[in-house]
Amino acid sequence: MFSNWHDAIKRLLVSFLALLLAGWLIGEPALVVLAGTLGYLVYHLRQLRRLYNWLRDTDFSEPSPPPESKGIWGYIFDGIYLLQRRERQALLELKSIIDKAQESTAALELAVVMINNRGGLEWWNPAAEQLIGLQTPKDKQQLVINLIREPTFIDYYNKARFNRPLKLSSPSNPAVMLEFQITTFGAGERLMLVRDISQLHRLEMMRKDFVGNVSHELRTPITVITGYLETMIDDKKNLPARWIKPIEQMAQQSHRMENIIRDLLTLSQLETRASSKQQTAIQLCSLLREIKQDAEQVFADKQQNIKLDCPDDIYVSGNLSELYSAFSNLVLNAAKYTQPQGDIELTVEKSTKGLAISVKDNGPGIAPHHIPRLTERFYRVDESRSADTGGTGLGLAIVKHVLARHNGKLEIISEPGKGSRFTCILPVERIVEPISVAVNTTSPDPAV
Repeated sequence: MFSNWHDAIKRLLVSFLALLLAGWLIGEPALVVLAGTLGYLVYHLRQLRRLYNWLRDTDFSEPSPPPESKGIWGYIFDGIYLLQRRERQALLELKSIIDKAQESTAALELAVVMINNRGGLEWWNPAAEQLIGLQTPKDKQQLVINLIREPTFIDYYNKARFNRPLKLSSPSNPAVMLEFQITTFGAGERLMLVRDISQLHRLEMMRKDFVGNVSHELRTPITVITGYLETMIDDKKNLPARWIKPIEQMAQQSHRMENIIRDLLTLSQLETRASSKQQTAIQLCSLLREIKQDAEQVFADKQQNIKLDCPDDIYVSGNLSELYSAFSNLVLNAAKYTQPQGDIELTVEKSTKGLAISVKDNGPGIAPHHIPRLTERFYRVDESRSADTGGTGLGLAIVKHVLARHNGKLEIISEPGKGSRFTCILPVERIVEPISVAVNTTSPDPAV
C-alpha cells in the first residue's frame, strides 16, 4: 500500500515538473501551473463525488463492486470495498452466533430475559412468555418492574442484591412458583433467568408440613414419658439398683428428644409463618447482655470469660423472640464448645453497610470443608462431640432462617486449633432510631 502512495507522489511531482517546463517554453509558467492545478482539483472532486454516490447507494449487507478507477483512487475504492466485504463476513458470522444462541435458548425450559441499563426488556425466549407472561413485540422496551409488579421483586431488582435467587409466584399464573436469578453484565445490562420450581416447592411444603405435624404429635407423648421418668428418678431410692442407670439414660435421651422437637417446631414456624409486619425497636445491647448472663449461668462450672463490647445507642428493627433465639444459639454454642476458663467475645460493629454482631471464641475451631454445611439440619462436625454436649444439630439452621427473615446473613470464619467467629450481618435499613418505634422491653420467648 505504501508503494502505491509513493508511486502517486512520484507521478504528481513529474506532472508538476512537466507543467513547469511547458510553461517556461511558452513563457507563462505560472498560468500553466495554475491551469494544471485546477484540472487536478476538478479530477479529485469528481472522484470524491463518485465515492460519495457509491457509498450512499451501497447496501452494507451486500456491498456492490466499486466504480472503475485508476491510480490512487483505484486503491482507495478497492480498499474500502475490501473492508466492506470483511465487515459483511464478520456480520454474517456474528448473526450466525446470535441465531444459534437464540435457537438454543428457545429450546430451554428456563426463561431467559435480557434487560438494558435503563431497565427495559431487550429480548426474551419463548419460555419467558409462558412463565412470566411476556408478549412479543408488545412488551419490548417496557420496564421490567412495570410488568412484574410484585413489591418483593421490585425491592429485589432495585437493591440489586443478586447473590441469592428470589422465589415468587408467576405474575401470569399464581399457581406456578418461580425462581428468579439476575446477574449483571456489560455497561449496566442485566440477564434474568427464571425457572419453574413448582414441583420442588410442593415437595418442600409437604416436607415442612410433615416435620411440623410429626413434631406436634411427638411433643405430648415425649413430655409424658419425660415426666414419668423424672418422677421415677426423684424416687430412685425405691427402685431396684439395676434399674437406676437405665432410667437415668432414658431420661437423658427423652430430654434430648424434647430439645430436638422444640427446635424442629421453631424451624417449622420460621419456614411457614410469614414475617411479622409489626417490627419492634430492640435495644441490641440489652438483649445481648441478657444472653450473656444466661450463658454464664448455664455454664457457670466452666468459669469462662465472656466479654461484651456493644454501644448502648444501637437499636434494630425486628422480631425480638426470633433474634433472641438466633443470638443465644450462637453464644450458647460458643460456651458449649469452648474449654473451661476460655474466652468468648461478643462485639457489635456499626458501619454504613449495616450491623455486624460477632461471637468469637478460642475453642477447638472447625475445619474449612465443614463450614459450608454448618447451617444444614442435623449436620455435625463431630458426632461424638455433639452427643457429649447434647446438641440437636438444628441451632445454626435456626440462626440462618432468622437472619434470612431479617434480610441478613451469617458469616463463619474458623480454623482448627484457633477458634471460630460467627458474624450476623443485618442490613443498614434494620438500624432504627429509638424514638421511631416503641422500644420492646418484654422478655423474649426462647421458643420463638
